[in-house]
Amino acid sequence: MKELYGNIANITPMNCTFEECRDYTRNFAKSFYFSSFLLPKEKRAAAYAIYTFCRYADNIVDIHGKNLNPGIRRQFDELREFLDDIYSPGGFTGKYFSAFAVTVRKYSIPKKYFLELIEGVCMDTEHSRYSTFPELENYCYKVASVVGLIMTEIFGYSHKAALPYAVYLGKAMQLTNILRDIHEDYLMNRVYLPQDELRCFEYSESEIHGRVINDNFSIMMRFNIDRARAYYKLASHGFPYLTNDGSRTTVVLMYKIYSGILNEIENCGYDVYSGRRFVSTAQKLRLTAAYLLNPRERKKFSRLPDSKHHERVRELFPNMNFDM
Repeated sequence: MKELYGNIANITPMNCTFEECRDYTRNFAKSFYFSSFLLPKEKRAAAYAIYTFCRYADNIVDIHGKNLNPGIRRQFDELREFLDDIYSPGGFTGKYFSAFAVTVRKYSIPKKYFLELIEGVCMDTEHSRYSTFPELENYCYKVASVVGLIMTEIFGYSHKAALPYAVYLGKAMQLTNILRDIHEDYLMNRVYLPQDELRCFEYSESEIHGRVINDNFSIMMRFNIDRARAYYKLASHGFPYLTNDGSRTTVVLMYKIYSGILNEIENCGYDVYSGRRFVSTAQKLRLTAAYLLNPRERKKFSRLPDSKHHERVRELFPNMNFDM
């Protein structure tokens, strides 16, 4: 990382400027950086500052190893101390001054989201396997859904109903990452696919090791892709609540680009072993143009759900919390 990007790799949320956060995001989050170009300038800068914190927390574990060793503990303690200072009841002491500190105070982002994110990335030091999907879903919430909730506070919304839908968009995107990176994660001794589902589909870790693509693997991937798409579809009902100043468009483009990765996985016959599946820049441009130039498509994501919609969703997804 340092060899590739020089000083950018040394940026931390404690010392970052807005310009550094922009460069950091451009290098490490290409899909999000692409999707953010229609955001108002201030929101765009704030989003990059948030990304810097999230990526920094994630890298503590990915770079320094899978065990919660003293070095990792020390870095997370520093992050928590940083958050304590920013959210001090007596006001910001000024010990830390950074783009991230300015952002969280300006947009009144709840501290609990960042603490939950830290809990989530620390789970990678405690769990290399997940027994069931509910266990995995809890992980997805902490490492991805809370990021969506944070960004929603920056984007702005007309009703708090936007928040539970943001939770499901985060879960959908994390599930997409998991399907895309099965072998890459395995090489780090991480298998996110639930153990009971591996048994159900009769696909083993030794087959992941051997990069085996057989009927059982294809059926398992089909099942997981369908589940991720159901979450994407559910999440899209929250888009109309987002501020229509470019914020909604940014989220729609992320939705289209990330769900497009599922299409790429299907198009290659579920072969996630021979190469990383992604949406190319040319495809991103086509998706963007198709959305911006199609009034019917834009209207679809701006139409608020009818009065009974949330009632139906509560029945189908009892864990969705519209009282956040």
